[in-house]
Amino acid sequence: MKKIAIILSFAAFQMSFAQKVKKAEVIKDNRTTEQKLELNKTQKELLNGKFEQFITALKASDKKAMESLMSEKTKSMVTDKVYENLTKDINFTRKIVIYKTGYKSFMSGENFPMIQYKYSDDQTKPDPKEIITAVFEEDGKIMGIKPYKQTK
Repeated sequence: MKKIAIILSFAAFQMSFAQKVKKAEVIKDNRTTEQKLELNKTQKELLNGKFEQFITALKASDKKAMESLMSEKTKSMVTDKVYENLTKDINFTRKIVIYKTGYKSFMSGENFPMIQYKYSDDQTKPDPKEIITAVFEEDGKIMGIKPYKQTK
């Protein structure tokens, strides 16, 4: 009788630590998997025009004009220090041309139009040493501008 009690208590002990199998749940992903590769001609012209207006306003330190071209989401985060840093990082004496266009994906799954610019006199291969990336909303408002300088 003792043996049966020991065996049953051992089995009950093992069953109390056993894992329960749950049914797998399928979570629907709302992100778009289809991503466009390049901007069409009218988008390029619209966004490039907005960027050029912003650069002209930045060069003239016209804060009101710069804020009118920026996204509502961005306006609250941009300070005078950000404008100052942009002025230091962008060379206004060199001509800026479009290098690449496309869409920038964010962690939320949203894709926004993006244009990368380079200086026209920068002929380094395969990529230019200095790139300015501008991300826009669909209506042309600027969400962000990020100058990048490659250093070695």
